[in-house]
Amino acid sequence: MNLLFLTMVNIQKITERGIYQDLLREFVKNGHSVTVVSPAERRLGEQTRALYDGSGCKVLRVKTGNLQKTKFVEKSISTLMLEWQFKAAIEKYLSNEKFDLILYSTPPITLYEAIKWAKHRNSAKAYLLLKDIFPQNAVDLGLFSNKGIICKYLRTKEKKLYALSDYIGCMSQANMNFLLRHNPDVPAGKVHILPNCIEPLATVPDDKDKAEVRRIHCIPEQATIYVYGGNLGKSQAIPFLVECLRQNQHKSDRYFIICGKGTDRYILERYIAEERPENVKLMDELPKDDYDKLLCACDVGLIFLDKHFTIPNFPSRLLTYMENKMPIIAATDVNTDLGEVIVNGSFGWWCESRNAGDFTQIIDSVSAESIQQMGNNAYQYLLEHYTVGKGYKDMMLKLGGS
Repeated sequence: MNLLFLTMVNIQKITERGIYQDLLREFVKNGHSVTVVSPAERRLGEQTRALYDGSGCKVLRVKTGNLQKTKFVEKSISTLMLEWQFKAAIEKYLSNEKFDLILYSTPPITLYEAIKWAKHRNSAKAYLLLKDIFPQNAVDLGLFSNKGIICKYLRTKEKKLYALSDYIGCMSQANMNFLLRHNPDVPAGKVHILPNCIEPLATVPDDKDKAEVRRIHCIPEQATIYVYGGNLGKSQAIPFLVECLRQNQHKSDRYFIICGKGTDRYILERYIAEERPENVKLMDELPKDDYDKLLCACDVGLIFLDKHFTIPNFPSRLLTYMENKMPIIAATDVNTDLGEVIVNGSFGWWCESRNAGDFTQIIDSVSAESIQQMGNNAYQYLLEHYTVGKGYKDMMLKLGGS
C-alpha cells in the first residue's frame, strides 16, 4: 500500500521519536510505502522541497507561515492557507505518485481541500486520526463565541472533513462518544477507537543513570520528583498549576520540574520571579532525547487540563510517562475519560482541576511503594494498549473490514 500522510507537525524524518513517526515506521516495517507532507514554517528559512529521510520514506517539506508558538492572528492566517499550500506542493512534487490511503490528523481541520483533492485524484481511502475536536476546544477556552461567524465557518469545515473521511480513529471511548453525539450525520460504522500509541524504548535507565541526570540538572536526590513536560498554553490550566505549586512550595519532600514552552509560560515565570519557590524548577523545552533522559530521573508524571473543557482530550504526553515506568497524577476537566483510564488501570491518581487542595491531598498520599507499583502497572498497561504494533493492527483491521 502506498500511504500519503499530511500533518501540521514538523517532521523531517520518521526515524525521530513521536506518535506519528512511530506509527509511520510501523507501516514501513510492514512493507508499505510512506510519503509525508509536513510544513516548513517561515521561521526555519526553508523552501519547499522533497527529500528522503534514509529509511525509505519520502518527506515533502512545504514552506508555510508560522503555525506553532506564535501569535493567534498569525497562526490563524497560516493555518487557513495551509490546505492550498499543501495542495500546490503535492501537485507539483508528487504528481507521478499513486496513493492508496490518505492519512491525516486534527489539528488542523483546514486541510480539507488538500485531502479532498488528493483523495479524488488517487481514488484513495481517507483516514482521519482525531487528536483534537475543533473549533469546540477553542470555544471552551473562550477564544471565540460558538455563535460567531468564525466558529460557524470552522464548524462547517469540520463537518466536511468528517464527511470526507472514510475512517475516523478516536483516542478514547469518551472521544468517540462525543464525536457521534454532536455529529449525528457521521455513520457510527466509520468510527472506531484508535488510541495514541508509541514504539516503547527498548531499555529503561537504572538507578545509576538516574542519579547522574539529577546531578547534571541540580535536582535533589532525596525528594520525590514530579515532572510536567509539554505545552504551557491555555489548555493546560497554568493558573491552576501555579496554585498547586504554591500550596506545596514550602515542603522539602517534593520537587516539581516544569519543562516546556507556550503562550501561558509567562504565568509560571512571574510566579517564580516573585515568590522564588525552592522546590520548583522551570526548564526550557528540550530535544526529545534530552527530555527522555530527564524523565528517567523523575518519579511521577503530571497532566493538567483546563476545567472548562467540554471535549474529552487525551494528551499523548501520558505515554512518555508510562514508558518511563512513572505513575501519573492527572488534574483535568470532568468530560475526559483520562482519569478513569488511569485510575481503573491502577497507574495513577485523578482530581478535577478546580481545587488545588485536592491535588495536594494526592501528593500527600504518594509513597515510594505506590510509585514503584503504579509505575510498573503503567508500563504494563502501555505494552498492552498503546503500542504502534497494536495501533497498526487495529487500523488494518478497520481498513480491511470495511
